[in-house]
Amino acid sequence: MYKLLLCWRYLRTRYIALLCIVSVTLGVATMIVVNSVMAGFTHEMQGRLNGMLGDLIVRTRSLDGALDAEAHMVKIREAAGDVVVGMSPTVHVPALLTMMVGGEMMPRQITVVGIDEATYANVSQFGDFLQHPENRKQLSFNLRDDGYDVLDHQVPSADAKPREVMRDAGWKYRAYKAMLAKQRAADQKRLLDLKNAAEASTAPEGAAPVVDPFAAAIAASGEEPEGRDFDPATEQNTGIVLGIGICGFRTPDGEDHFLGLPGDDVKVSFLLAVTPPKIVSQDCTVVDFYESKMSEYDADFAFMPLRKLQEARGMIDPTTGIGKFSTIQIKLKPGADANAIRDKIQEAFPVQFYQVSTWRDEQGALLAAVQMETAVLNVLLFMIIAVAGFGILAIFFMIVVEKTRDIGILKSLGASGWGIMGIFLSYGLSLGIVGAGVGTILGLLFVANINEIADLLGQVTGQPVFDPSVYYFYKIPTIVEPLTVAWIASGAVFIAVMASVLPARRAATLHPVRALRYE
Repeated sequence: MYKLLLCWRYLRTRYIALLCIVSVTLGVATMIVVNSVMAGFTHEMQGRLNGMLGDLIVRTRSLDGALDAEAHMVKIREAAGDVVVGMSPTVHVPALLTMMVGGEMMPRQITVVGIDEATYANVSQFGDFLQHPENRKQLSFNLRDDGYDVLDHQVPSADAKPREVMRDAGWKYRAYKAMLAKQRAADQKRLLDLKNAAEASTAPEGAAPVVDPFAAAIAASGEEPEGRDFDPATEQNTGIVLGIGICGFRTPDGEDHFLGLPGDDVKVSFLLAVTPPKIVSQDCTVVDFYESKMSEYDADFAFMPLRKLQEARGMIDPTTGIGKFSTIQIKLKPGADANAIRDKIQEAFPVQFYQVSTWRDEQGALLAAVQMETAVLNVLLFMIIAVAGFGILAIFFMIVVEKTRDIGILKSLGASGWGIMGIFLSYGLSLGIVGAGVGTILGLLFVANINEIADLLGQVTGQPVFDPSVYYFYKIPTIVEPLTVAWIASGAVFIAVMASVLPARRAATLHPVRALRYE
């Protein structure tokens, strides 16, 4: 009983020990906050990476792709078994996209992905990232009427950023641009006619008349040029879905600006699947934007109908009409061992022509970097608790020196060495429990209100603490893992107890007579 009484008295009266408690508290709280934020960031990032990729990817190593996706998918099902939920063939092509903005050509280096709109939603969450509500229900490469999201649908309404420029995107916007183009063409033709008339009136007698080269070409060919009767107000080219980062950008104040909108026409240039390679161009109409919040995708990927891309690139067998593919995206049942299934599928295909990988393999470098950053942060923050441990060690040695005569009195009254040692070990345990307990409570409260705290700090400092344009998210994502919290608190208590072992051992080994004579 005397051990508990002395521990309680020291805990209440030894205010220098509060420094150790504060160190343990801050260390535990900081580690809980950091691990919760990193766990939330990792979960959100993995969800978005997996949302754009299937669980498994079968990729052909040839630039021309492989023929007959259906036969390959049958072979995949035979190798993988019934764990396959869905499959969808795709074509990936490096390309150059050009758009006209204010009379200037704006080039963008992109990757064009040909997808099957009927099956691609079964292997990815691509539909959830689209801006038009109807496309989120069922993807279509046909331009829709207005109704594109004025607000970012992935953000809670209270924090959504207005996108008023998207309000009239679609056919209304396209018809308006077509009307302006016709007016400009008519004005240019009228100016050209006036110029020709003026030159004809001042030309010397017998001089050859000025001929419009465009009209001369039409007369020489005897037919309208290709696309001459195309009416952009009522017709569209091949539909294409662009990443919001390809034709849009966000200013530091959080405002979105777009170089183009759904309804605009763009030109996509890529290599034909022939030898030697040739460059062809395809006119496309932007039908929607997607926003995965991952800049690697939003600023690079553009999606077209699979068959249209196969036809434009010469990936259709002229005899059978069967198209080629670059990759097959595979969705597995929840809980399936993706690595084991990957190895089984790889055994079914020659490794020199096909590569089978999981979505984690595809993004291995990024995931490894996040994991390494989390580990380094944990090591650095754990040093705060280690410093608290050294503080406990120093303070306990001071207490042993100060209370040497008191220890001698206790031993002379019958206290054993283990009893004296138990006093200091219990004291260290109590410091660790109090510090870890208070730190856990503070850490959990901080995590629960982290976004409000970030907004408050932003108002005080005048600078955003958490910039969505940098970190992909409008809110700080957090996930509290009970096991991680338990390990952090247990580690802090363990360090506090271990720091008190040496002072406790010294106190236990003191000789009663020498202790009573200590000055």
